[in-house]
Amino acid sequence: MSASADIQFLPANEARRVRWRNDLGWTREIHAEPASDGGGWRWRISIAEIGQAAAFSRFDGAEREQMLLSGDGLRLRFDDGEVVDLEPPYARLRFSGERGLQGEPVGPGVSALNLMWRPDLVEASTWLRPLVGTMLVFVDPGDCWLVHVLAGQACLARTALPPLECGDTLLLRASELRSRYVLDGGGSLLLGKFSDATRA
Repeated sequence: MSASADIQFLPANEARRVRWRNDLGWTREIHAEPASDGGGWRWRISIAEIGQAAAFSRFDGAEREQMLLSGDGLRLRFDDGEVVDLEPPYARLRFSGERGLQGEPVGPGVSALNLMWRPDLVEASTWLRPLVGTMLVFVDPGDCWLVHVLAGQACLARTALPPLECGDTLLLRASELRSRYVLDGGGSLLLGKFSDATRA
């Protein structure tokens, strides 16, 4: 299989650095899947840089998953009193984008992967998986699979793509028939599956 429109390679060094919606921090946007209704994105993945305690932006109508990528920890302090500590390695939490909260880094160098989606448009599932040797990913038509390298290296077999290093991302789709993708390497991956919530 050669690289095609069904495969998107998103190198870490090409992520766009933008301000948070509330202007209190910075994030590196990896990908924003556009919504067909013209209402912005269907789902979005980015990496937030959290250098100091700050209120997180609200995203009404969205679901979120936050995962610690680097640093000694991240405390999520919600306005309703709930407090959750994300600890290394790769602790994560799913919550409504409507909930107000403040993120408090534990020490320097804290970053967090931020995945958001509109549940009226998208059904999202995520898995944290080790990559030891070969892994198969089967993609049904209409779905999109996210492969984000958390550590180590991964190669997509039978393509001309370079090896994926830490922070690189793949988006895998299918045209008309179910597609089979083969990953080889060693390390840790975040896998995400996005399906059309409106599909019968």
